[in-house]
Amino acid sequence: MIVVTGASGQLGRLVIEALLKKIPASEIVAAVRKPDSVNDLAERGVQVRQIDYSRPETLTGAFKKGEKLLLISSSEIGQRVSQHQAVIDAAKNAGVELIAYTSLLHADVSPLPLAAEHKETEQLLQASGVPFVVLRNSWYTENYLASVPVALQYGVLSGCAGEGRISSAARADYAEAAAVVLASDNQAGRIYELAGDESYSLQELAQEIALQSGKTVAYQNLPESAYKDALLGAGLPEPVATLLAESDVGASKGGLFDDSHQLSQLIGRPTTPLSVLLKAALASAS
Repeated sequence: MIVVTGASGQLGRLVIEALLKKIPASEIVAAVRKPDSVNDLAERGVQVRQIDYSRPETLTGAFKKGEKLLLISSSEIGQRVSQHQAVIDAAKNAGVELIAYTSLLHADVSPLPLAAEHKETEQLLQASGVPFVVLRNSWYTENYLASVPVALQYGVLSGCAGEGRISSAARADYAEAAAVVLASDNQAGRIYELAGDESYSLQELAQEIALQSGKTVAYQNLPESAYKDALLGAGLPEPVATLLAESDVGASKGGLFDDSHQLSQLIGRPTTPLSVLLKAALASAS
């Protein structure tokens, strides 16, 4: 039995879809805060169990008979460590034999402030005594493609990543990698640095947007504070604006670059190119 936490989220749903191609639905558990959000999975035979990272009493029972568990990192920055500790403790109490955790690329040495909670969670896993495997994911390409409509509207793609190269990949690529690991044997103790085969700078992203759209789009590199202010002006919450600005600075220092090709090796195919994902983003924006 494989338990996937956060199964109603964008990554979790894709992981379950990938698992359904490998194992029977009856051997998959979708662990979610709101069971009604995955009624479609239940109709396909996936077991649905309710959990809440912030309510430890909901966890152990939901993990019972689970041989492997995918801990998709919490989205609640600042609360992740305590929530992840609760999941790890519950998995141990439930007799889970392997925990797979979605961490951040090069979390142990990353310049991104976002890495701190991931690094601490990896340390919690190490101390737990439960066998584990770490999936250190780079950025989702979709994170940057969310800016495409604004870039087209104003002819400017803003950021503060300088000339930093970004080895992002499609969310579906990371999900497929997680499914491969969960469906495979002898994964305990492994740490995967997962990133796209290609890398690009934000200036190159702007050039690709311009090329595919036929419109003028230039990259505007801003100081971190100015980029954060621009994000706040666009209506983003302060924690999100801070996260994105800090992450861009981290990217400028090489924090989102990796050329080991471990992701494509794991999924057995090249990662989805930026140009392909951008084409789809432009089509949906038109």
